[in-house]
Amino acid sequence: MATVDNGKPVAITWGREKLVVSSPLEALPAAPSLGDQKRIVAAAVQHQLLSVPERSLEAVARACVRPDLVALQLEQSRGEGLLLEEHVDGATLRSVHSRVWMSELIPGIQPRTSQEALSVPDPEVFGVAKDGRAQAIIRYRYRDLEHFRQHVWQTISVTLHLNSYEESILSRRVTRALIAHPVMIEFVDGTDPLYLIAVRDGITRLASAWKVLAGPSTSPSGAADLAVRTLFGESNAQPGVSLSDRMSNGRADHRELLRREHHESEHASLRQVQIAQTFLMPAHLAVGVEAHSSGALTPEDVFDDAVRSILASVHVEFKPWDDSAQNLEVVTRSLKLFVQDRNTALGDQEQLRDVYSLAIGRAKEAETPRVYGDERIPGTPLWRAICLLHTLTRPEFREQLKARAKEIKNERRMSTKGYAGLLGPVIDHPWRATKNAATKPARNAWSNGGVLCDDVLADGWIPVPTDNFLGLVKPALDGDTNARCTLAVAGGVALIADKLLTRNVGSAVSSTPLAGKVPFRADVSTVIAGLMRRDNEMGIWLLAHAAQRFRHDRLPRNASTPRQLGLRDDATGYVHVAVDVAEADRIRRENGGEVPLTTWDVVLASDPERFSRLTFPAAQSQEVAEPSLPIAAGPGDFQVTAPPRPELSTGQLIVRERQSLLNWLSGARKSLETLEGLGASVSLPPLLGSPDEWLHLQQSAFDVLEFIQRNRPDRPDDDDDDDDEQD
Repeated sequence: MATVDNGKPVAITWGREKLVVSSPLEALPAAPSLGDQKRIVAAAVQHQLLSVPERSLEAVARACVRPDLVALQLEQSRGEGLLLEEHVDGATLRSVHSRVWMSELIPGIQPRTSQEALSVPDPEVFGVAKDGRAQAIIRYRYRDLEHFRQHVWQTISVTLHLNSYEESILSRRVTRALIAHPVMIEFVDGTDPLYLIAVRDGITRLASAWKVLAGPSTSPSGAADLAVRTLFGESNAQPGVSLSDRMSNGRADHRELLRREHHESEHASLRQVQIAQTFLMPAHLAVGVEAHSSGALTPEDVFDDAVRSILASVHVEFKPWDDSAQNLEVVTRSLKLFVQDRNTALGDQEQLRDVYSLAIGRAKEAETPRVYGDERIPGTPLWRAICLLHTLTRPEFREQLKARAKEIKNERRMSTKGYAGLLGPVIDHPWRATKNAATKPARNAWSNGGVLCDDVLADGWIPVPTDNFLGLVKPALDGDTNARCTLAVAGGVALIADKLLTRNVGSAVSSTPLAGKVPFRADVSTVIAGLMRRDNEMGIWLLAHAAQRFRHDRLPRNASTPRQLGLRDDATGYVHVAVDVAEADRIRRENGGEVPLTTWDVVLASDPERFSRLTFPAAQSQEVAEPSLPIAAGPGDFQVTAPPRPELSTGQLIVRERQSLLNWLSGARKSLETLEGLGASVSLPPLLGSPDEWLHLQQSAFDVLEFIQRNRPDRPDDDDDDDDEQD
């Protein structure tokens, strides 16, 4: 049936919103003929500008709503003409424009979440070349089919937690074309490969469309459930055919069910609109790539880099991702281009590839000694950071990376702060989840210069391998530049990751060490430079203690983050300590206990002389104590209460139900602790769900708390005229 686009606007209610839907589809297109799909393959195989394997061309044909029109584009553009051409650095990308079935698209790797710590790892990514010529296809290698399924679920769910365009899609459908291309899905366990179409730009639009189809009250995880059921469903109509065919037939069956439901639904009903606005969407399908003769990449990497170049031009220059996503995309592409530059004279090519793998997280921190060829280097997250920072800040390396980053960002210059900002999402990879509460201020600190002070950026020093940073203090004070710079990088990374150094903003200046205050304003890199001065004994000891105490698996107790609700005993954490050079171990103590380090202490130690020259107003702001909300734990485990027995008295029923309430609260506490434990390894999805889910949970908690407060018993010694505020 032909598609009709002249439907009249209709008004619908979507959750709490009233929306006007313009031009809803009155009828949905039927499945195309097999002959039209084969026509695409035949036209593409003969096309001199296309470079896609035949099995992937079949995936392109399955995805197109009108394969006959796509075939016509190919048949009439054998030389030049109807194909979309985009010229990027090192290659020309060729695409066809078509409307595609939403259910034939899978989300590719999501750049918006690449800087997050997620529970399901990304697949291995490989390019494809044939006879030395780049192919317009990517290989994703998953562990098994379940890994693939979980990865798709995670991408859609996490994307929707970050952003959603559902109201826009309901009102106008997806109007801007997605950028997509063929992918071959491989499996380590030997499962037969799948040939599909992956979306590279427009993943948020695709995820939002699944949310629209799922319904207004559906959570992001519920929308991901629907997508996975649809994309991975298998048809039982033809037993014995391949997994790829069963899944393809299952998606076709799903579309036919939706067409029938749309046809049978009440005209302009919400459900009819949901189906109509998500059934299909526009896309540019990449089907050809041609490497330029001046390109430095291997043929296998040309296509992926060309696609990423287009994404960068859209989301770094015009419709930006958040800063961290941009920085990670820019620095990883810059590294890839640098590593594959056959003209580089900076080290062994194989080692550079290993450094690249370590930087993007493909190689784990335990491989740091192997990558750098020195078994004395501890294989820890902190030493991964030290070694990578040393490599990426060498003058020749830094300048070449900056040059490539400027090309990608289309900028004429890049400051040291800008370069440090690129490195932040690379350095924090091992602790993104466990220190998630401090990730944003830490990345702000990197954008404020991080540890890239002049001495660290200078050529001629090398890190000193050690598992005892305190042992580097004496040589550092004696003038050993290697020891000083090692402490500056290690201690600086620790202070930034644990939110004890943040960017230079605002006017939070105080003459006394108050929470959230500093003695004077200074860039983060300036503070590091002051701490590492050879004549600054306090600063060097502070860096050494910070590095020695650093843990990648949690935040310290003195990180200036909001207090938790008593879910975990603070004694399980660790603490950075203030320094007193008069003490034997250089740790400041009061009343027999170690004094926790504060941001105020760190900044003061970087330049005590500057502080002594400052004058302050007589009135200083006072620190406001942080409110504490303890959670009372009742005895017993979480359990469902049985209905009260009628033979019990009212008083007995009250006692019994009160005990049940305590049990429920204890169960709630256990659930919160379980959630907190699960959240220690990932940064998304949010532990308490989407904003709507969180609001519902918050209101439920408030209802319980309000009832408890309202029924507070009088104390025996309470006077009738006492105010509650005096208790």
